[in-house]
Parts: sequence; C-alpha cells; structure tokens
Amino acid sequence: MTVRTTRRAFVTAGLLATALAATACGSPQDTANGDDSAPVKVGLVYSQSGALATYGKQYIEGFKAGLSYATKGSNKVGDRAIEVTEVDDAGDPAKAVSAAKDLIGKGYKILGGSTASGVALQVAPIAAQNKVLFVSGPAATDGVTGINRYTFRSGRQSYQDVLTAKSFIGDATGKKVVVFGQDSAFGKANEAAVQAVIGGAGATVSSVLAPASATDFTPFATQLKAAKPDLLFVAWAGTTAPAMWQTLDQQGVLSSTTVVTGLDIRASWPTFGAAGSKISFLSHYFDGATDNEAAKAAKDAVPGGTLDLFHPDGFAAAQMIVHAIEQGADDVDKMIAGLEGWSFDGVKGKMTVRAEDHALLQPMFQVKLSGSGTDYTAQLVKALTPDECAPPAATMKG
Repeated sequence: MTVRTTRRAFVTAGLLATALAATACGSPQDTANGDDSAPVKVGLVYSQSGALATYGKQYIEGFKAGLSYATKGSNKVGDRAIEVTEVDDAGDPAKAVSAAKDLIGKGYKILGGSTASGVALQVAPIAAQNKVLFVSGPAATDGVTGINRYTFRSGRQSYQDVLTAKSFIGDATGKKVVVFGQDSAFGKANEAAVQAVIGGAGATVSSVLAPASATDFTPFATQLKAAKPDLLFVAWAGTTAPAMWQTLDQQGVLSSTTVVTGLDIRASWPTFGAAGSKISFLSHYFDGATDNEAAKAAKDAVPGGTLDLFHPDGFAAAQMIVHAIEQGADDVDKMIAGLEGWSFDGVKGKMTVRAEDHALLQPMFQVKLSGSGTDYTAQLVKALTPDECAPPAATMKG
C-alpha cells in the first residue's frame, strides 16, 4: 500500500517524532485536548491505481484546488495547518478498509476519497463504528446516501443521473422507455434505476440486455428500432462501446428516437465515433458547464487548466472538510451538525447538504457533442436545478 503525504506533513511528522523522543510537549493528545495550533489530519483513500485511477487523479487535483480556494491559499483553518495523507486503495474495498482503519488508528478524525462505489459502501460503516467524519467522493451508488450520520458525499448519486435522463422526455406518463445495456451487474443496476425513477413516474420501461461477450450488435439494434421507444437509455461500459455505437448509428436507431447516455470523462468521447453528435447526454460535469468563481478558481489550479468529470467532486470535498473543521474543530459531532443543511457555491453551482440523509443536492446538465472523433466539443443544452434532480429522501440508518 502506498501512502503519500504532503511535504509539510512529512516535516511536521518528523518534528513530532523528535519532540516525542525528547519527551517534550506536542503529543498526539494535544489535538484531542483542544490544542488550537496542532495540525488537523485528513486522510484521503482513493484510486491512485487500478481501473478508476483516471477518476482518482481528477478527484485529487480538484481536492487540492478546492483546499486552496476554501482556505484562501493558506491550507489552514485559523492557525491550524490541514495535513493531508493520500492512500491508494486501487479500487479494492479490502485495501480501502485496511487503510481507513490504519488512519483512524493514527488519530485521523476526517476521511475522504472513495472513487469506487464498492469502496464507499465498505468504508462508511468503519467511519460510523469509529465515530469519524467520512466524505465520500465520486462513488455514485445511492446506497451511500443515508447510510449513517457520519457519512457525507461530495459527488452526485445515480438517482440524480437517471432524473437527468428523464428530463429529456418531460412528463413520463404514458411514455415508452427502453434500457439497452450489458447483461451484467452494471447493466442490471441501470435497468433497475430507470425502472424505479422513470417507470415510477408513469413510463412503461422494458430492457434489452446483451451478453457482455457480444461483438455483433445488429440483432440488438434491429430489436431496439422495432420497439419504437420515446426514450432509449443506453448504459454501456468496456472496449466494445465503439462497435456498439457504430452499429446503432448505421441501423438508424440514433435517428429514430431520443437516445440518452451518460457523458464520461473527455478521454472517452472518441469512443462515440460518428455517433457522438446524434446522442443526448446527461452530464455530472464538463468543462464549460459553469463559469462561476469556484469553477474559475478550479480551472486556474488544475494541471492543464481544463476541468473534467470528477474535478468538482474533489473541490467540493475540500470545501466541505474545511467547513466541518471551521464548525467543529476536533469535535466530530459538531462537524456533522455544521455540514447538515449547509449550502455553498461549488464548481457546479449551488450545492446543499440535505440534513435528513446527507444527499448532496446539486445542478445536473443536458449536453450535446459537436464535431467528431477526437475533436468533439461539449455544449450545454440545459442546466437542471438541484430541486429538479433531487433524489427522494432516504431514511438515515445509523
């Protein structure tokens, strides 16, 4: 397991070790006893490697930008430095749990990260058991919302994605919706979400699930076109995506109905090929979706100056953690109380932590791509307000 600390954290740790060896003041108990100069330790457990490493890279870049923004460049709250330790979980829940326990054992009362949904669902109970604050990151699973009072989220959840998809057809009553995905946990999860959200709003929802091993998509395209849906929701992951989109385009599916899918990171846009400009996209975020103070600060701070899908999640996490420290110092209960119901201006716009279940209410976006291949540009069609894509309140479990 790889642990990286900031230069300041390394120096501080070295000085602390020296002080302890000399039996001087500056023990780990200082923070617990209310020392207003001791560093505040924040542990970020996220994907530095593994399948979601690109997402993790955007998260940490956004976090560093947000930390600077929220502290006006000082990386301090009052006289207390915020000491950040980064741990790679490689997207593995077992590694994440081990890292979380290790950090908690070292006195950390604030954890963040969780690029992967499976990780977030395993770390959240650890936070509750040990009564530490946990701000989950890009992990989109709805299960994080309301899982316990110690867990918050800095990104969107799947329900908000599907509500954004629903916005393309307006009133769902009497509408026909087809979900096209892979016959896998991912595909079935999307099928269930669309059934719950759009079906629950009055639409008739059916699905066409292709084997994950499928390479010939013509039979599926024929079936989808014949269904004549008002909305075709596509949930696809993996290397067969370019062939799938090409077939749907060639068979006339994309021109026969409204086809909606999620817009992933910029690096994935070429996978749509010539089909890209014919698809309607729901979007968590893309560069140019907003132009507020936080977005400008993030663009100025992230490497390359271009924002991507998960930069806002890291930025918001830093804003939330700084606010929690300002409100609670070292008292986790006060941190929680300070975050519940808090509204703030993030990269995406106005964000609100819903008090009853810790859902993060936020804008979502309808997007079109123009251009082709590697030269696609995202264009905002509509920004949905936080209320328009707010998930139903969950019951807090603990």
